[in-house]
Amino acid sequence: MLDTPLSTTSTRDVRRLGINLNHWYVVAQSGEVQAKPVGVTLWHQAIVLYRDQSGEVHALEDRCPHRHVRLSEGNVVNGQLECIYHGWQFNAEGRCAAVPYLADNQKLPTCQIRTYPVREQDGFIWLFPGDATLQHTVPLMGLPEWDHLNYIGSFTTIECEAHYSYLIENLMDMHHGHLHQSYQAWAEAKLEDLEETGDRVVAHYQAQSYYTINKIWSVAQLFIPAMRQLHPEPLDVSYVYPHWASKLGDDFRIYCLLCPVHETHTRAYLIHFTSLNAFPRLHKLPEWFRRFIKDSFFGSAKGLLDGLVRQDVLMIEQEQQAYLANPQRKGYELNRALGSVQRLMQRQASGVE
Repeated sequence: MLDTPLSTTSTRDVRRLGINLNHWYVVAQSGEVQAKPVGVTLWHQAIVLYRDQSGEVHALEDRCPHRHVRLSEGNVVNGQLECIYHGWQFNAEGRCAAVPYLADNQKLPTCQIRTYPVREQDGFIWLFPGDATLQHTVPLMGLPEWDHLNYIGSFTTIECEAHYSYLIENLMDMHHGHLHQSYQAWAEAKLEDLEETGDRVVAHYQAQSYYTINKIWSVAQLFIPAMRQLHPEPLDVSYVYPHWASKLGDDFRIYCLLCPVHETHTRAYLIHFTSLNAFPRLHKLPEWFRRFIKDSFFGSAKGLLDGLVRQDVLMIEQEQQAYLANPQRKGYELNRALGSVQRLMQRQASGVE
């Protein structure tokens, strides 16, 4: 098999692609949005998130129409978003609701701030930045394991000074496990099958795993390679635009929820779930105790996730810098999954599914 240039699947440069705005993106973790407004950026759009008096999350353009300063610098007052500069207040519909120095003979300004559809689900804030009339026609991927009592969750945040395509390709290419020998529970991934449709690419790998969830001692194999006892496990990774999901055997699931900031900055949330299905006796215990176990071990894999992210981000940012230094120089790729991934990105950026 001859090696081929990585970015020749289309005349469009993958490293300069925009995003399809008509999808649900994750812009914050639920716990990040409390009493104070929070400013986020999703593909050049400055957005402010805040909670009203009932705790419901709202999303508005992060710009006061009076002097165009950031509303995220302000406060929430009686459920309204108040600008820090002059105290103008705006409601959840983006309309001006109060001006503290409004004269008796003056009317409230008729200015309108853009609002965004937003949902709080599975521990995260999901936002739809495109045509709001399409929000109910596009499924939100979600995390079914987040509240399931049989899964222990951990997550970390990825901040990467690179185009989102580099992160997705990194996640879909399981051959780069060579980089993570001290942080992952499998080795020797081989691509066996590939599925490509309008909104997703699914790569089926066969890997060699050395961690067994119901054998507590096997965690030592992460740190002592000489102890490793390999056994085959299916490893499936899926780019379900615009997010990513993976499954290793029956015990491990990982998601990466993307928030592309701009062409050279990507934020993402990496969430890892460990299954407890291998412990049938645990399932017979009272629900309150199972919830206690789930909550007590939440975040137990964060150290491993942080280690993986550090290694990946270093490589991805080097790829981005190499591209910026010489965008005409093409890499060479042997993993055919990445050609499928690039085609999907190009279709979605063009609005063609």
